[in-house]
Amino acid sequence: HVMLAPLYFLEDAVALAALANLGFGFLEAGTVTLRAQAGNPRPRVFRDTKNHAVLNRMGFPGGGVENFITNMASQRQRDSQMIVGINIGANKDSVSPQQDYAEILKRVLPMADYITVNISSPNTPGLRDLQRARALDELLSALAPARGDKPLLVKLSPDMASEELADVVTLARQYHLSGLILTNTTITRPANIPSTWREQKGGVSGLPLRDLSTAMLRAAYKLSEGQLPLIGVGGIMNAHDAYEKIRAGASLLQVYSGLVFHGPALVVDILRGLESCLARDGFSTVADAVGADCQERAHIKTARLFPMTPLEKLLHLIKELWPFARAQKKAVPYAATLSTGRGAAVLISMVVACVVLCLLLIVGGIAGM
Repeated sequence: HVMLAPLYFLEDAVALAALANLGFGFLEAGTVTLRAQAGNPRPRVFRDTKNHAVLNRMGFPGGGVENFITNMASQRQRDSQMIVGINIGANKDSVSPQQDYAEILKRVLPMADYITVNISSPNTPGLRDLQRARALDELLSALAPARGDKPLLVKLSPDMASEELADVVTLARQYHLSGLILTNTTITRPANIPSTWREQKGGVSGLPLRDLSTAMLRAAYKLSEGQLPLIGVGGIMNAHDAYEKIRAGASLLQVYSGLVFHGPALVVDILRGLESCLARDGFSTVADAVGADCQERAHIKTARLFPMTPLEKLLHLIKELWPFARAQKKAVPYAATLSTGRGAAVLISMVVACVVLCLLLIVGGIAGM
């Protein structure tokens, strides 16, 4: 199974119960700040339908943590079974972000299934500085006493240098984080965006972010040696995009801009399309495909969680020999084939193969008793 979540559906935790009915495996609410704030001046969200891109400079608008808790409790009453992560962030005028994060964490922890520490939004001045090793070390140290056994994840920027990402992965393992979320929006300006956006402030998401976020995902998977769960987000518009992130190392997925351009039907389209992608590449489950592009292997079909059973070997051999047998039958009539040396060799080979396969089945049956 693959778990899909809509990303940040309103800072004040509204409409979560309705979203849960669309087929998502989990939801993420936020970003919630300690105090209420208006966010950045409007207009602050721009859409490019041609390139499936979104530029936003929201700046965490919302009613603050107390308002968030009230709304969250109401949504829990409507659907007590939904899995909801809570995304926490710092106010624009925060004097001590570390203390603010710790206070928010303490207040929302009882109603969260997991916590996301957002230190990568480009729309709050100085927030991305918390991704630097020393600052992140101090932040995680402040959060550690309050988190208990609740899953804690950190959301990162796609614009980080490779050395910065390596430092974050090291700290994530040191503080036993439950995972990383890759990635937030980018402040770079890819070629496939409107020219009017190039001087605009804010982060770009959607299709122009896809390759950049997937590259960061792949790098984090390699740095962590596949030992740190990763949530992939950024430019997922269809099942192919989702599968690419899974193969790059994502165990879970989130979508946002994709919903803007494709609507709620995107969820079902991705889930159905993933089945075809997995079958095509010889994977039984999503878990088997996680990080497939980051591992050295001759061919992805040879990567298996368990060795083939005798019955699977039989079916595999039949599958391999069937085209050859059909070609032989078309090339030479059956009676004529038996009268030639080549036909006799083929017949002997098939008889030997059947005997060997029968022995494998018998041995396998005995071993399974």
